Amino acid sequence: MTSKNQSKLTLLTNLKKILSALLKKTQTLYLSDAIPWVVGYSGGKDSTAALQLVWYALKKLPREKRIKPVYVISTDTLVENPIVAQWVEQSLVTMQAAATKQQLPILPQRLLPEVTARFWVNLIGRGYPAPRPKFRWCTSRLKINPSNRFINEVVRQNGQVILVLGTRKAESTVRAANMAKYEQTSTREQLATHASLPNSWIYTPIAEWSNDEVWQYLIEVKNPWGYSNQDLFNLYRGATSGGECPLVVDTSTPSCGDSRFGCYVCTLVEQDKSMQAMIQNDEDKQWLLPLVELRNQWLDIKDDRHQRDFRRMNGRLMIFNQRLVHGPYKQNYREQLLTALLKAQQTVREHGPPAVKSLELISLAELEEIRRLWVMEKHEIEDNLPKLYEAATGQSYPGKRLANQSIFKVADLDLLKTVCQANGDEEGLQFQLIRELLHLEQQYRTLSRRAGLYDALDKALERHAFNNAQEAEEFALRRELAKTQAKPESTPIDSTTLPLFR
Repeated sequence: MTSKNQSKLTLLTNLKKILSALLKKTQTLYLSDAIPWVVGYSGGKDSTAALQLVWYALKKLPREKRIKPVYVISTDTLVENPIVAQWVEQSLVTMQAAATKQQLPILPQRLLPEVTARFWVNLIGRGYPAPRPKFRWCTSRLKINPSNRFINEVVRQNGQVILVLGTRKAESTVRAANMAKYEQTSTREQLATHASLPNSWIYTPIAEWSNDEVWQYLIEVKNPWGYSNQDLFNLYRGATSGGECPLVVDTSTPSCGDSRFGCYVCTLVEQDKSMQAMIQNDEDKQWLLPLVELRNQWLDIKDDRHQRDFRRMNGRLMIFNQRLVHGPYKQNYREQLLTALLKAQQTVREHGPPAVKSLELISLAELEEIRRLWVMEKHEIEDNLPKLYEAATGQSYPGKRLANQSIFKVADLDLLKTVCQANGDEEGLQFQLIRELLHLEQQYRTLSRRAGLYDALDKALERHAFNNAQEAEEFALRRELAKTQAKPESTPIDSTTLPLFR
């Protein structure tokens, strides 16, 4: 017997021992109380392995003991790699049918972020700049909050919850440290406490597994809900540079365990290597190119300062390292972003396989919320979104008529902009101010009591107090200097002047 075959046999023998112990442990834990379970499922190899273990553990129990529910939650950010997103969505459908047929209390749930929290609504609607290490606004809104809402609701109804996660210590040193921290704070046998979710326990059945053991398990043990683990293996292989993803039997063999699937818009990494590998390894996936180009061309976080307003979202000025910290994307750039997104969607639909002929990169609900934000909150009363949609898609905009339609025609606003430019309004700030004042007056004119109008007008005037970014920066720097010079020297604290706390 060759050393390679001997290694494979050893892996199989070890796998059987590990599985036998894990299945018994999982069954014991499931039967020990009435606390419902929530399994985190992303469709990747680790969460699939963890769910598969739970599924087989329940399946081996007598039917009358399969009582408490096991929720399988998968959060769709709506900006995932479309191939992976479709894989997960279809997996949940197949899973639901299989659980019903096998009489298992497994309840798949596809979770979505609220419309107001979605990626394009924040980026294009509110103008949030693309996420970056010091402004990582996407993760909590798109992934954490939907899951936490569901988990907290389970806790509200049942008092406690057990989270089953596919996290492994071998994934990274940071992940291993976090898992060790949870284990140290555990007050319940076999389980760890969750750092931020109260009354939540964590069970990580494959915490000690390596990449090799995960793949060995998935390949050797049939998927219990009828999905193909071999297809999952091929999906990882296709997302690995060079297309190589062999079954690892020794340390000299490269693994595809490091493949990472995520949002195609992610700007927290230099490049989307998994999607680029998919395109490189399979000519049939060339239709993904518009998504790569959209991300690379329009979501550049290294040089987007000139596309952003010199004021923060609330209109204030902030100085850092003697420079203004720029805020949201300007109107013109947001409109360009929307046009590019709609064109990418059209291209994918036209050149992609049948499965993506109706793919939505952005939904009508998101378009309507973006439109509301532009007109009602940013006072962009031109209401350009329907025109942009029709120009990019060649179709009539399917949205509803705005409830508070502007009384100003496009020609009137164009004339106003021309007059402002003729008076030296190079950056369009005078035009924005007058447009906002007009819209505020229109918003308040139908109210029986116009309380708040003067405050709104004052804030608008304050926000538009500068003719250009240079003037604003000079003012902000003078203000910072004045604050520094006026700051009194520190004095010792007199404990007699402090309030008493009981």
